[in-house]
This record gives sequence, C-alpha cells and structure tokens, in this order.
Amino acid sequence: MSNSETEVSATPGARGPSLGDLARGRAKGDLGATPYWWDAAPPMSSGFPRPPAKADVVVIGSGFTGLSAALVLARAGRQVVVLDAGVPGFGASTRNGGQVGSGNQKFRVRTLIAMMGERTAVALLREGVEMLDGVEALIAQEKIDCNFARCGRFRGAMRPEHYESMARDMADLTRWAGVEAAMVPRPEQASEIGSDLFHGGAVLPQDAGLHPGRYHVGLMQRVIEAGGVVCGRAAVRDIVSENGRRSVRLNDLTIDARDVLVATNGYTRNVGPFFAKRIVPIVSAQIATEPMPQELFDAILPRKRMFGNSNRVFFYFRPAPGETRLIWGGRSNHLASKTSAAAYAHLARDLLRTFPALENVAVSHAWSGRIGYTFDEFPHLGRTDEGVHYAMGYCGTGVSRSTHFGRKIALQMLGRPEGASAFSDIAFPSHRFQKLAKPAVPVVESWYRLRDAGNF
Repeated sequence: MSNSETEVSATPGARGPSLGDLARGRAKGDLGATPYWWDAAPPMSSGFPRPPAKADVVVIGSGFTGLSAALVLARAGRQVVVLDAGVPGFGASTRNGGQVGSGNQKFRVRTLIAMMGERTAVALLREGVEMLDGVEALIAQEKIDCNFARCGRFRGAMRPEHYESMARDMADLTRWAGVEAAMVPRPEQASEIGSDLFHGGAVLPQDAGLHPGRYHVGLMQRVIEAGGVVCGRAAVRDIVSENGRRSVRLNDLTIDARDVLVATNGYTRNVGPFFAKRIVPIVSAQIATEPMPQELFDAILPRKRMFGNSNRVFFYFRPAPGETRLIWGGRSNHLASKTSAAAYAHLARDLLRTFPALENVAVSHAWSGRIGYTFDEFPHLGRTDEGVHYAMGYCGTGVSRSTHFGRKIALQMLGRPEGASAFSDIAFPSHRFQKLAKPAVPVVESWYRLRDAGNF
C-alpha cells in the first residue's frame, strides 16, 4: 500500500478513511455495509418463530408499513403473521436517514393542482400533514424511545432561481395546507447552516427527525405484545388467490389466509406481476462520520435540523441523535460494489463541497438500501383485482408515508371509515417498458447530475 492510499477498515464503527481521502479516491478496500443505526438497534438475527399454517392476515414485509398495519390489525383481534425474506428490519426502514416530513416533498403545490385539480390536490396536501402528525402521535401513544424531535428542516437553494421558486411554493403550501414555513435569504443563512454553498433556503420548523432503528424495534415490540407473529428468513415465493382466500407460498410451507398485505416497497419480489410492473427499486446510500469536536459540529449545524437541497439528484444530511456525528445521504454509485470505497466517494465530495472544514474528519459507517419508486412518483395503497392489499411506492420519503399508509390500509382491511385516503383514488400505473426502468436509472441520474451542475 502506497502512502497516498488509506486502507479502509471493514469493522463497523471503526475509524475509516478521512472524508478527503474518500472524496479523492485515495481510500481503497472494503468500507463495509453496516448502517450506523444498527449500533444502537441491531436487527434480530435468529430465534424467529415458524409461521403458522393459517392466519387471518399475512403481512409481507416487516418495515414501517407492515408493522404499522400489523399493529392496527392485531389490536382489532385479527390473527396476524408478518413475513420477511431476511431478518426483520433489514430493509429500508432501518437504513433511511430518519428524516420525517409532511409527505409533500415531491411536487410543487401549483404542479400538483395542475395535475390533480384543486380539490384532490388540497386533500393530498392535507393528508401529508396528517402523516407527520400521525408519526408523532403514534410514538407518544406507544411510548417508543426513538429520539423523535420536531427539529425542523432547512432546504437549501442550489441556485438563486431555485430560491425564488421555493419561496412561491412555501407560500402555496401555507395557503393550501396550513404548513408553517419561512424563507431564509442567503445573507442570513449562517443562522441555519455553516456553509456558503446555498443561495438561501426554506425552513419547515415542524418537520422532524428520529432514530429509525429504535423506531423499528419499538414498533415490532408493540406488534408482538399485541399478539402478532413476526417471522424472519421467511421468503415468499408466490401468492395464489382462490375462492375468496389467499395462499402464501414459502419454500417449505403454504399459509392459508383470508387477507394478504404486500408492504415490500423497494424490496418487492415474488408477490405477483401486478407489483413487478409498478415498482422500480432505486439504491440510496449514506455515510456517517466519526464524532467531531463540539465546536466544529456547532459551527456547521447551529440549529441541529434535518437538511436537504433543491437539486434533482439531491443530497440530504442531519446530525446523529445525541452525538456530534454527521449523517450524509444521496443516490448510490451504481457502477461500484456497495461495500467498496468507490461506492461512497461521491457522497464525500458533496459533503466537502458543503463543509470544506471537515476534510480530515473520518468516516465510521457506510451503507445502502433500496427505495421503491413509482412511475407517477406518488405512493399508492389499495387492493388488486385478485384481492391482495398493498401499500408502497414512497419514492424516498418513506418514514411518514409508510407509517401512515400502514395504518390506513389496515383500517381499510377492517372496513372502517377512518381508512379513507385521498391516495386511494389515484390509479397505480404500470409501464410497458418497466423491465428497462431499473437499468435506465444510472443513465437518468447522470443526466440529472449534469443538469444540476448547469451543464444543460
């Protein structure tokens, strides 16, 4: 190994390469793939119960959607079995950034009104606010210790024209959905962030953050306490609907169920062609730094908010709960192994563009996970013609949406009027070229990066 290279440690939490070495390609080797969140909340790896041969409801997917639904159903007296192909919580629910918003991030308000009409658009926006409030209410009601805090979000404008567009959209969001928002011009943004990269930005003071690993553990404990059965390493191979019931086929067992809920999002497979034609898995990656000096940490993140930006291919970041670490995320490098240093170099470059003073701060964790994208960029819940229920397609804003959709679809399965959702009325589109969607993702993202850089 030459002096110009940093050997990367594969030990989770150990001191890794500096951000500067990682950004410049001088970090060689395997960076590991263990989420920072697993330090405090490691997924259960063994001792799973064997699935029963019969259940009222089989929930496929043990993330926030599946567990939220299972909790409602179990509390209503249903015999609920939750299945996961891996260990419970292995997927995006314990790999995301832990940012909790209103679920209104994908479309500008005026765009949404033009697409859906004023009445539907306003209903969708207001339900987005309900999602955020619902997460807080659930955590409080269930007494889940997961570092939930209404710390607010700062969204930076990457160009001056983005700031003006953002200001119009924040005004519309306040007008139509009652969302509290404020604009911070560039001369004043030092009160929000210790960076000169942005041209001002918007603050959503009611947005929140949590520890997704602890949140998942808390939800799973409540489901088990309510009588639900959570089974890991129980990969589904097929779902067959016949005579008003469903057969869920595993490798060595078939479960007879009255109802089935598919809640797999970016990890959707073997649950039928309806879902295969509608969900595109996209890989998102994150890195966490080692703890840094308090003075430096306070200088870059004076208000300890959640953060995002206005790029098409955006990055996001936040402080780690209760520590002086920075957690930074964005799209994955599709051309590199998910454990290699090369897979995370672009994240380090974006981080240092934002905070050059962190050049010598080391990386302690690096990981990735799959999010579920839809062709219309809306999340969806409902029931297929074969009678299989579903909730999925969160398009990268999953903490609030998945919790909310899990509860809503469960209430619909119970036939309760509180299950009504504005999102139920949105058709779930497929695409005849769906098989080309996944390999096309790197091409589309590269095009957007060029546009973000002002090259087009």
